[in-house]
Amino acid sequence: MSRTKVIAGNWKMNNNPEQTKALINEIAPLVSGSKSDVIVCVPYVDLAAALEAVKGTNIKVGAQNCSWAVSGAFTGEVSAPMLKSIGVEYVITGHSERRTYFGDTDVTVRDRTRAALDAGLKVILCVGEYLEQREQGVTAEVCAMQTKIALQGVAAEELKNIIIAYEPVWAIGTGKTATAEQADEVCAIIRATVGGLYGEAAADSMIIQYGGSMNAGNAAELLSKPNVDGGLIGGASLKANDFAQIVKAADESL
Repeated sequence: MSRTKVIAGNWKMNNNPEQTKALINEIAPLVSGSKSDVIVCVPYVDLAAALEAVKGTNIKVGAQNCSWAVSGAFTGEVSAPMLKSIGVEYVITGHSERRTYFGDTDVTVRDRTRAALDAGLKVILCVGEYLEQREQGVTAEVCAMQTKIALQGVAAEELKNIIIAYEPVWAIGTGKTATAEQADEVCAIIRATVGGLYGEAAADSMIIQYGGSMNAGNAAELLSKPNVDGGLIGGASLKANDFAQIVKAADESL
């Protein structure tokens, strides 16, 4: 079946509100005619500026994380209902930087994902293996396990609000990229895992992105693969022309 391509920029810890407005204003005309879904996931302090800047454009706004709790004594956390209340549409859960530096586990990722869905947000759920896991030959097992745990308690009808992003940890911010064949192979494994849980129709309709140093130079090849339905873009999303080139590559792959 034909799936929508989704290109999401993960700005990570970059840009203040003024810079956010400027970058979105630069990106917007470059992607205005896109047939793909275009999202920018910005730091919390930039969300209000981003939501204002995207008005009248085809760009959606996402956050980079949310708490598993709705409210309470969780100093420094931001809840999914808070994000929803200001107009945020998407949130990333399980990014490898959250897992690596801030103690996220498969279980907390599951709980954050559940909280986001309960609040009416759409989730970009990240899974992926470390270099040593790839070298040990357990990539398929790791990605399948992360997917299964994150989707515990998720009903079939909720899958339309989830995008899965395969991001091999060894390829994030390192300049190393999985080959198009490697990316397609693991996205197919994730798709088969979804199929095992929810059936073939659910697997066929699931949008699975590749994230891991996708850029203007390699996007076309990666996005041409049958199981790669878009990209979660890091560094290249901070450069308007590069990001627009990736969106263009997504459109051309449809």
